[in-house]
Amino acid sequence: MIEKKLEKRWIVAFAITAIFAITGLFWKHATVAGPDAEFNSTDTIVAADVAWLLTASCLVLLMTPGLAFFYGGMVGRKNVISTMLKSFICLGVISLLWVAVGFSLSFGTPLGIEIGGVHYGIIGDPTKFAFFDFVDEHPNAKMASTIPFILFALFQMKFAVITPAIITGALAERIRFVSFLLFICLFCIFIYAPLCHMVWHPNGLLGAYFGVKDFAGGTVVHMSAGFAALAGVLCLGKRKNVEYIPTNIPFVLLGTGLLWFGWFGFNAGSSLAANHTSAMAFATTTIASASAMLTWVFFDRLQGRKVSAMGACIGAVVGLVAITPAAGFVSIPKSIFFGFITAIVSNSLAHWKKLKQYDDTLDVFACHGVGGIMGMILTAVFAEVEGGSLIYGGWDVFGHHMMALVLVAAFSFFGAMLLFKLTNVFIPLRVSEESEQLGLDLSQHDESL
Repeated sequence: MIEKKLEKRWIVAFAITAIFAITGLFWKHATVAGPDAEFNSTDTIVAADVAWLLTASCLVLLMTPGLAFFYGGMVGRKNVISTMLKSFICLGVISLLWVAVGFSLSFGTPLGIEIGGVHYGIIGDPTKFAFFDFVDEHPNAKMASTIPFILFALFQMKFAVITPAIITGALAERIRFVSFLLFICLFCIFIYAPLCHMVWHPNGLLGAYFGVKDFAGGTVVHMSAGFAALAGVLCLGKRKNVEYIPTNIPFVLLGTGLLWFGWFGFNAGSSLAANHTSAMAFATTTIASASAMLTWVFFDRLQGRKVSAMGACIGAVVGLVAITPAAGFVSIPKSIFFGFITAIVSNSLAHWKKLKQYDDTLDVFACHGVGGIMGMILTAVFAEVEGGSLIYGGWDVFGHHMMALVLVAAFSFFGAMLLFKLTNVFIPLRVSEESEQLGLDLSQHDESL
């Protein structure tokens, strides 16, 4: 009976994809008529900025396959393909959703509250840029004034793609594939898009009103994914066999290399220009990661654990997560501290017995969630930004960051929990015990290594 129901749901999934395709065929696509208050002339385009953002977009796209290898090497042999596919499939699902409505929800006309005569957005108007209406070669005057708006939209799309992919590591080896597809669509619309709008839109509530600084996604990407992962773990429950041996450490090394390489586009590209800020973000990104990698393996040794390739890789990624919100706001010496302190905190939590009992398969919350939290706190303390961070007397900036931290954590965690439970109403989240025992590669995809 369950299998028949699932077949019907796959028919629905195919029908939705067909509707997207047919709608795109008949959509009366609106383009920018010419320069106005919202869009600049193409004469304002800076060729160097376009070249760099095209490159950065490619680098960020590469991070999702990198994440697939990173996670795929860590899981048991019977679940490598299913784990990797969950990252890869985000390239298809979220990309289409982004074009149809995701970009509009994230960067469309603000819908929110009016404070002091200024309108601050909580989410964007879903019709503003639906199916990329008005998203063409003309630069947007407020969001990206020197590159085509279509390039800005595609660059941001890569961030939307990798965010739900991060969550997969926590749910590996037990979540049903079709359930995951439904959840990531809901997550993108109801959690990622509002956070993206509130932090990165020029009139977003958190960024414009509260002054929250998130250079490249410590809050929008890593905190949202980390807390959603924790919610998913609580909803799914433990695996039947918690003990496992990582299948392929070289996959983990390869994935780390691809992530590190792609992260230069993630962070340095977020300057949206080929300028001094992108160069500084490029430098702080790699130095923080180097610091965290060494700190992780040395701290492991101090705790009586052997130096491991997997530990070095996890440490490097934690450093990349930590520096993300501050990459363009801090100096090189401070980036070393970002990596150092975050690696210690994340390592301690990753081995904390109380957290381990919840069975976050690949420690997504301890690495991405905690890394995002640490990055946000450290940004509020050390960033060289307008209004000043804590060490420069910016108590307001620090206070607003702490307020936003609590808000984002609660919104991401409880919002994701609600979406997981809603998904479970329509499609069971967990595979059957027999399927889990057989392994998701065979039971879900009829493939094996």
